[in-house]
Amino acid sequence: MNKRDVLNRIVDAKVVAVIRGPSEELTIKMVAALIKGGITAIEITYSTPNAAKVVKTLGKKYGDQITLGMGTLIEPAQTLEAKEAGACFLVSPVCDLVLGKAMIDTGLAVMIGALTPTEVLQAFRLGSDVVKIFPGSLLGPSYVKALKGPFPQIPIMPTGGVSAANVAEWFAAGVIAVGAGSELCPPQLAKEGKFDEITVRAKEFMEAARRGQASGK
Repeated sequence: MNKRDVLNRIVDAKVVAVIRGPSEELTIKMVAALIKGGITAIEITYSTPNAAKVVKTLGKKYGDQITLGMGTLIEPAQTLEAKEAGACFLVSPVCDLVLGKAMIDTGLAVMIGALTPTEVLQAFRLGSDVVKIFPGSLLGPSYVKALKGPFPQIPIMPTGGVSAANVAEWFAAGVIAVGAGSELCPPQLAKEGKFDEITVRAKEFMEAARRGQASGK
């Protein structure tokens, strides 16, 4: 897939599952549970043990059935490792010039993290395809709505503080998609073997996201 196809698929997916898996095996099972619940955009974070290996395994298992990326990038060297593992989009929680350039140089779809208006504009000017607002829980949907005033042209995706209960508010504020972590797929549920509960959460998230996106148009 080219970059534009990846970005279109993320918009269509609405929800990007941000996975901080407790182990390789449990992470792969978490992804299976999420897919069963209708989630098709998956971000494996570098805080997951052997994250690159997990991405390789998922890529072989699911192929184009999912849109697979790697997140929590904080070192430039991780960008090439992620690309070689098969990631088709890269996400960082920070706006760092050296890291951002390395991400963009891969040719993959890129989401650079930002919070302040200055960081948002800097990330976009650096070449970020989507600006990741993190932590979204700090300021909420009303903050994104305020940002869209001066920056209507910048695609925004929040991560942190997104739940099935408030996902409609985020879409109403003008986001293109949302990143959901512990509210969607808590590592503790995987540790307890409660994968059916993760599937239920995924279905609830997707239903709420569909309603929210429709009302936000």
